[in-house]
Amino acid sequence: MADRNDKSPGNVAGAFYIDNTCIDCDLCRQIAPTVFRRNDDSGMSAAFRQPSTEEEWAQARDAVESCPTNSVGDDGEPS
Repeated sequence: MADRNDKSPGNVAGAFYIDNTCIDCDLCRQIAPTVFRRNDDSGMSAAFRQPSTEEEWAQARDAVESCPTNSVGDDGEPS
């Protein structure tokens, strides 16, 4: 499970984030390219924007479930 207290640099505020256990495997970026991208400064992925459509929410949640290091976090839909 991703650690919200150990987020990698470059994450925008919101439900989805990447923590510092990211190994830059690119899987989250392949699954949800409109939400995640590589932060070249840190060498890890980051949530550069939060999902805004149902499809993006589904893709981001798939990225959470697919991450081999459990580095993708989901704090749930904002209220």
